[in-house]
Amino acid sequence: MKFYKYHALGNDYLVINPQDLSFALTPEKIKIICDRNFGIGSDGILLGPLESKTAEFALRIFNPDGSEAEKSGNGLRIFSRYLWDMGLVNDKPFSIETVGGIVKSVIQDAGKTVQVEMGKVSFWSSDIPVVGDKREVIQEPINVGDETFTFCAATIGNPHCVIPLEEVRSDIARKYGSILETHPFFPNRTNVQFMKVINRNTIQIEIWERGAGYTLASGSSSSAAAAVAHKLGLCDAFITVKMPGGEILIQVSEDFTISMTGSVTKVAQGELSAEIFTG
Repeated sequence: MKFYKYHALGNDYLVINPQDLSFALTPEKIKIICDRNFGIGSDGILLGPLESKTAEFALRIFNPDGSEAEKSGNGLRIFSRYLWDMGLVNDKPFSIETVGGIVKSVIQDAGKTVQVEMGKVSFWSSDIPVVGDKREVIQEPINVGDETFTFCAATIGNPHCVIPLEEVRSDIARKYGSILETHPFFPNRTNVQFMKVINRNTIQIEIWERGAGYTLASGSSSSAAAAVAHKLGLCDAFITVKMPGGEILIQVSEDFTISMTGSVTKVAQGELSAEIFTG
């Protein structure tokens, strides 16, 4: 099986063309492939391009725990760069179908930067989903172990829990992220962002990604956190999102449609040995 490895601000994915697969990509095999000791190591697998009736390409996204993600901003930028590297797209906009909706990508800087129209953010509990009466989930309390946070929930095709704080650190994300991911409020689990607003055009986030754990960067998390900051009136429409792995630029339109721009780096390409599944 051939693979292509890229990272987007330290969030790394393997791109696998289904034509190169000689076995079923089961959750068990995904776990081994993504393992950093027993496999190649990655934050997930991007399976594509697949055929689509509604877009030029289709993509499936798998987390390292074997579960499937509806959408990934960094994954979409990486997959867009892969399509560019394979000569399947040029510098014109193109569409990609995901489980979480259709997005549009544009390649910039010869593939080193990609802009993705991520779709529209919703804060409605029925869309995310969040348990309870139908409502916009804004500034509600949530109990996590020995702590009570105030959170906002959002979806951009996948669920997010955004917690504004005066200071954010990796240890906070590592301590509370897994508990929030599986909190009873979120029937489909959730991605978690701890957010500090620096100024009207800048936020900082620490991320716990559903199915992946602590993560250096995330495009969909950046989109959700920026949308929440804008929704709360704390930030303007153009927002730089600072993460441990680097920065992403988010533009929030009046209807909360998100445009995300960030870098992509090619790491390696190679061939997987079937021997890793027999150890």
